Amino acid sequence: AADEMDSSSAVADVARSRAALSYAEALAGGRIDPASLHEVYTLPRPKTDVTAGLGVALATGKLTEWLASLAPQDAEYRALSDAYLRFSQAAAAAGPTQLIAGGLIRVGDRDPRVAAIADQLMQSGYLAPSGLATEPWQLAPSPTSALYTQALADALKGLQTDYGISADGIVGPETLKVLNLGAGDRARALGVALERRRWLERTPPATRIDVNIAAARLTYWRDGKIADSRKVIVGEPDTETPQLGSPIFRLVANPTWTVPRSIQEKDIAKKGAGYLKANNMVWKNGWIVQQPGPKNSLGLVKFDMQNDHAIYLHDTPAKTLFAMVQRQRSHGCVRVDDALGFAELLAKDGGVLD
Repeated sequence: AADEMDSSSAVADVARSRAALSYAEALAGGRIDPASLHEVYTLPRPKTDVTAGLGVALATGKLTEWLASLAPQDAEYRALSDAYLRFSQAAAAAGPTQLIAGGLIRVGDRDPRVAAIADQLMQSGYLAPSGLATEPWQLAPSPTSALYTQALADALKGLQTDYGISADGIVGPETLKVLNLGAGDRARALGVALERRRWLERTPPATRIDVNIAAARLTYWRDGKIADSRKVIVGEPDTETPQLGSPIFRLVANPTWTVPRSIQEKDIAKKGAGYLKANNMVWKNGWIVQQPGPKNSLGLVKFDMQNDHAIYLHDTPAKTLFAMVQRQRSHGCVRVDDALGFAELLAKDGGVLD
């Protein structure tokens, strides 16, 4: 009997160790390998020896502290984690979801759906309960109020902006799709965001350029501090900007643009010589090349990146697109707002201003 107990205890110990290692690996680098989900994924991954770490944690009696240290430690991750817990608990306690019915609502309208809209805005953090509001526009209306106020519209604009909807403060079909997301839907989205954050290295280079593809924004970090942030245009759904990490190795003034085969065959092959001439394009060694100039698709400056996917940052002649809320409109490369100003900033910081 004693031998059976010892054997059972050993099996349990092995199972616990395997579970601990699996949990530690998920915290340290994510549950899923992003390279198995994405055709291109070259962002640096965190490197942690969880087997050695588990041994040290057990030997020193600090297993809980060690596990807690494996996940990202920044404020953004903590905020996502807190929100995930909040919405998960709300989903578990919630009854059947009551969808908000369709139909436009504008400021000044009285509508029985207003109370439900205000409640959703409060749950998502766009509207504070009256006792917690720090600004007049954050004040929530009375739970029984049916008046759609300017304060509610202003709060709704925050939600619309975050979800890539035109921020007009009007309750319309696209906005209702977001408002009708249940707590479970939000918890799942937050869970995916937490997983994606765990894929990223914990201490990225202090000087770098981050492009947030979902938000279509660029952030330039210099010595650990944000030196610049601006809008960008990134790949549209069928030609997404891949998730990669590449060094920028040169700035090119007045670049030519060698049209990729995919664009050449899909968009230009059926065009005639008149189209090529009008767009300052010529044939060179079997490729269509757009010459430098005001119509060049790369604009006046190219930020050349070292990768095998022909992805880089560049200027654009289509400046009006930066004013759009949804800026997923390129063939994969990243167009930079005021690219000349950004190039000057990088050149100055790199000591190559001349």
